[in-house]
Amino acid sequence: MNRLFFALLLLLPFASWAQTDENLPVYPFGEPKEFEIGGIKVTGATYSEDVAIIGVSGLKVGDKIRIPGPEIPRAMKALMRLRLFTNVQIVLDKVIGDVVFLEIQLQERPRLSKYAYRNVPKTYHENLNEQVNKFMLKGGIVTEDVKLNAQRAIEKFFIDKGFFDAKVKVMEEPDTARVNSVIVYFDTDRGERIKIEDIEFAGAQNAKEKKLARKMKETKEKGKLFGSSKLVRKDYETDKEALVKYYNTIGYRDARILGDSVWRDEDGRLRVKILIEEGQRYYFRNIVWKGNSIYDNSTLQGILGIEKGDVYNQELLEKRLRFSQDGRDVSTLYMDNGYLFFNVDPVEVAIEGDSIDLEMRIFEGPQATIDKVIIKGNDRTHEHVIRRELFTRPGEKFSRSDILRSQRQIVNLGYFNPETLGINTPVNPQRGTVDIEYTVEEKPSDQLELSAGWGGIQRVIGTLGVSFNNFSLRNIFNKEAWRPLPQGDGQRLSIRAQTNGNFYQSYNISLTDPWLGGKKPNSFTVAGFYNRYSFTANSSFSILNGSASLGTRLKWPDDNFLSTTALSLQTLSLNDWSAGALGSFSDDNGNLITDGKFNNFSLRQTIARSTVYDPIFPREGSRISLAVQLTLPYSLLNGKDYTDLGPEERYRWLEYHKWRFDAEWYTPIVGKLVLKASAKIGILGSYNRKVGTVPFERFQVGGDGINNQQFGFQGVDIISMRGYEVSDLSANFDAAERTSPAPIFDKFTLEMRYPLSLNPSSTIYVLAFAQGGNAWRNLRDFNPFDLKRSAGIGMRVFLPMFGLLGFDYGIGFDKQRLPGERGLKGLGDFNIVLGFEPE
Repeated sequence: MNRLFFALLLLLPFASWAQTDENLPVYPFGEPKEFEIGGIKVTGATYSEDVAIIGVSGLKVGDKIRIPGPEIPRAMKALMRLRLFTNVQIVLDKVIGDVVFLEIQLQERPRLSKYAYRNVPKTYHENLNEQVNKFMLKGGIVTEDVKLNAQRAIEKFFIDKGFFDAKVKVMEEPDTARVNSVIVYFDTDRGERIKIEDIEFAGAQNAKEKKLARKMKETKEKGKLFGSSKLVRKDYETDKEALVKYYNTIGYRDARILGDSVWRDEDGRLRVKILIEEGQRYYFRNIVWKGNSIYDNSTLQGILGIEKGDVYNQELLEKRLRFSQDGRDVSTLYMDNGYLFFNVDPVEVAIEGDSIDLEMRIFEGPQATIDKVIIKGNDRTHEHVIRRELFTRPGEKFSRSDILRSQRQIVNLGYFNPETLGINTPVNPQRGTVDIEYTVEEKPSDQLELSAGWGGIQRVIGTLGVSFNNFSLRNIFNKEAWRPLPQGDGQRLSIRAQTNGNFYQSYNISLTDPWLGGKKPNSFTVAGFYNRYSFTANSSFSILNGSASLGTRLKWPDDNFLSTTALSLQTLSLNDWSAGALGSFSDDNGNLITDGKFNNFSLRQTIARSTVYDPIFPREGSRISLAVQLTLPYSLLNGKDYTDLGPEERYRWLEYHKWRFDAEWYTPIVGKLVLKASAKIGILGSYNRKVGTVPFERFQVGGDGINNQQFGFQGVDIISMRGYEVSDLSANFDAAERTSPAPIFDKFTLEMRYPLSLNPSSTIYVLAFAQGGNAWRNLRDFNPFDLKRSAGIGMRVFLPMFGLLGFDYGIGFDKQRLPGERGLKGLGDFNIVLGFEPE
């Protein structure tokens, strides 16, 4: 039986319903006839359910329909509105009496197999995918609207990048590997990047155009070093707001932007013109305080720091009233005393000429008491480890400064993601209480070191080390706590072994409990190591060391101070150890020390102060420490004449006093850009001139400061110097020109740091540095300004499982070059950073 297409019925209402079989009746189309639907089937639907299609059509088995009639066209229109099909036909399958059987024939729109870019660098693909995926997904339907939206998104992306002439053509090709699927290609012509040629500030009479241009952080003229010269509309609007805010800071409170123009000149260059109305400049006159009873007017005025006649500055006013970064504001004064509900409203009560009178209307409210301190999100770290670091405790007065200090202490533990640390303070005004909720997110803190490397004269060296930074010693015998190790009590256990056989061996172990006894922040550390070199069968050098230290948080001058006292016993053994590639030991007169056993029993006292917020990527704060390491003055106590004693007898018990000063400052410059400044000074002195300066405990300056194949294991402080090797500093050699550490050094560094990623699973930042340092053989020659200068760039990557990785490339400006070397040749050095930041 031939099928009749009802689509033709709509176009030929007066045609005849014809069948080629002469035995079947012929129905005149001009005479509608009522039929009952006996069945409906669907063909051509690959991605759609038959039941759903029949449901959308509105046709049902058993319904009465008229042919011709409105039901069939209505069903076709409903299916077409889905935009899933390029063609819909409803045809007659068969007729039995007054019962009709229908077939819905569909031609589905093609599905997306994949899309690709042409003439687009791969560096853009990931960002473009984010835009295209908003409209196109693999397996989705490809319509003209979908292609148009994706095309516009790509063009907008490149326009925001400064390619104002970007054009995209969308081409579609069948995918022969898949049924009814297509591949979409975005053929892109970016054109040339159009940069801002000129920014004109019309009406700017009382502010320099260069100053205004600097306030536009993201919109810059072509050729500027910092900032983008492309025009991004969102950033441009933000920069215009920044202009008005700047005018407000210099007294022009009524300043506004009347309009702006952005156009391309006849040469196609982009130009910007901003029309500014500055208005009148205003000054502070009378400032009156109302509603204050806790603090008198002079106290509040002293914190405000604004005097009569000062230029009106709305930003400074708000900063001194509320939440200044340095804590110098009126709100902090009240909130640190429990007045959580405090509010101050500065009201302009009079404007006369260029003068403004202010009335500070204060609502002090009642003092708020901390009710509950809640900790959430710590699924590995035990709650008491966090709670003991907090400065906010139930029953105490609310203090904003205590909350900020608690936040810093939590971050400094190193167990939690600083970017997601949340603090919430739900208030109960009826009871006058506040709850403090700390929400933390655990991050990996343990580290594994497993490596093999070439150590030069040390040949292949294998290293295995683990550091458990959140260990639980009390659960070590609790089988249920081994997941895979007992953790959560904040103790640190480190074990490390390094060897290449008999030639070199190093074994280290340490355990730290930051809260000894669990009551007070007294840290206790026990550590030991054994290092041994066997240069030849009969030549060796070894150190056996054991130490214990106790650290205490001080309350004076403030509770950012820490005192640490360490006791150390060390034995150094030399057996036919002569000068060579591994370095040598010599006294002040250059006499070589090759044999003997030397004991080093010392007490080290350190006073340090730290306000650093994040130990991995600090953005503000400082770390300052002064340390002195002392031994007993044996030569002054035993009455011996050391004039004619040999080195083994003279240094059997080492005697010295050693001083170290270290300081670091971190300052945010703009956005995430941070300036680090540091200074380091070390001096090793003696009690008795006849004994002289001991050959150990000195300072080796130069190189990368780690895995130093000359002195990486000895009783020597390794001080890195980017851009210089150990051999580049004359003070690293004794009178006989043998490599030997120096007793005095200093080093000063400036670093600009910028983070590429602050994700706790991989913190990455780049840096540029300028550095100067040197070493001296005696105090007479010490000159802190006689520095070996260097500058360069570097990168750091912190992976929680492996620690710190990175490199520096430094150019030493004061290096001695070989004959024939010109320019920068011979001045540069690569330094590698593994595991920790070198000194």
